[in-house]
Formats: sequence, structure tokens, C-alpha cells
Amino acid sequence: MSIFLDSELTASERAETARFRVIPVPLERTVSYGSGTANGPAAIIEASNELERIVGTAEPCADGILTEAPLDCTGPLPVVMERLAQRTEAAVNAGKVPVTLGGEHSLSYGAVSGVARAVGKPIGIVQIDAHADLRVAYQGEKHSHASVMHLLAEDGIKLAQFGVRALCQQEVDSRAANGVFFKDAEELVTNNTHTVDLPEDFPELVYVSFDVDGLDPSLMPATGTPVPGGLGYYQALHLVEHALKGRKCVGFDVVELAPDGNAAWDFTTAQIVYRLMAACQ
Repeated sequence: MSIFLDSELTASERAETARFRVIPVPLERTVSYGSGTANGPAAIIEASNELERIVGTAEPCADGILTEAPLDCTGPLPVVMERLAQRTEAAVNAGKVPVTLGGEHSLSYGAVSGVARAVGKPIGIVQIDAHADLRVAYQGEKHSHASVMHLLAEDGIKLAQFGVRALCQQEVDSRAANGVFFKDAEELVTNNTHTVDLPEDFPELVYVSFDVDGLDPSLMPATGTPVPGGLGYYQALHLVEHALKGRKCVGFDVVELAPDGNAAWDFTTAQIVYRLMAACQ
């Protein structure tokens, strides 16, 4: 089995006591443009072996990283979501931080649902994305990557979206109906904004959902729906890190990498994963 950061971890750092639980989810069922997300988790894990132990001023692997077996993504999507929910719920119940590697963005419904069940308290999602993902359904599928945040909002989970630059009227209406907090890409990028304060009533417990298409395609072309005008690498990470100040990260996912043969994009995604681990310490 492939192991995240296998080249750097000591035996004790990859043991059951590890703080981070990596869950590979090679899901590719509702992609609507470019394909390849099923290969995302393996590419991220392979590229992680080229990472250094220290990121910024932190060394997340010192707290341990355990890589679980890839999730079985066969069968109806609600069944797949429940399988994933059981994994993330078990991780949180064990006092760990679940790190879900995608795979398409629809997987966030299962990942967040399991975390929410485990914590038993209100949680909020900080989302980096080119898209709002607030459609009621897309191409007849309510568990679509384009509908995942609508499902979670329906479950009462608060959303804070950063970097969106492609949305429809249904999503505009959903933002208003569900009280979604957002700062879209054009405002963030043209003003070079790296920090945004969340509303005071945003939950203390935060789940981060990082869609790599939130980055500008010049930095991340290996994704199914690259949209121009996206966030910078440090900008996206700083927005997440600032949002987590004074709050607790209870899990995160990194989704929508569609490897195209250029290892630079796989490495970029692996570095994002590791940097988010540091933000959750």
C-alpha cells in the first residue's frame, strides 16, 4: 500500500498513534468536463515522497501520519458516502484528524458527514474553490461534485467560500437562502487579499475543503474544470490559515486533482496537503 510521506516517516510516526489519518478516495463518478480524478490520490501520495519534513515553521509529520487503505468507491453514491463517513467518524472518535484525498469533490459530503456525527457540535466548512457547488442537482445527480455544498448546507452546516468565479443563478439564490459567507476570486485577486475574518458566529470547529481548481490554472492546470482568474498558491493557503485562527480544524479534504503526466501539479497538491496538516496542528 502506498503511504503518504513514506520516504520521511519513522516507524513511530506511521503508527496507530499518528495524529493524521490519510484516507485515499479515488472517486470519479460525476465529473462533467475533464476526467482523471480517480488517479488523484495515488499521484498525491507518490509525489509526497519528494516533500521535506518542514513546511513553513512546522513539522506536521512529527505528530504522525497514518495512511489507510483506499476507499472502495464501487456501488451507489450514497453507499460510497456512508463508507467514507464511517472512516472519518472513526478517525475523529479516535482523536485524530481525517485527511481525505480525492477524487472528485462529491466525496466531501461523506467526509464531512462523518466528522459532524463524531463531534456532535456545529461545524463550519471553509471552502477553496472556483465553483460554489451549490446546485440542487447536476445532470440529474444530487450527489454531484456541483451539488455537494448544497447537500451540506441543507444539513445545517455553515459555509465560507473563497475563490469562486463560476456560478449560476441557482447558486446565487442558495447563498442567500443558506446564509453562505463568501469572498469571490475577482475581489480577492485584484486586491491581493490574503486574510479575511470569518463572521463572529461562524462555528469554532472547522472543516477545510480545498478544491485545487480554486488556484489559478497557471498554477494548477491538472484539474477537470480550470477557470481563469484564480487564487495564488500562498494566497489560498493564507486565507485558510487565517480562517483557522482561534478555531479548531477537525478534518480536511483536498480534491479534484486530475493528473496529466506533469509531476509538478501532483507535487503542488501534495505540498498543499502537508501545509494544511500544519495549519491543523
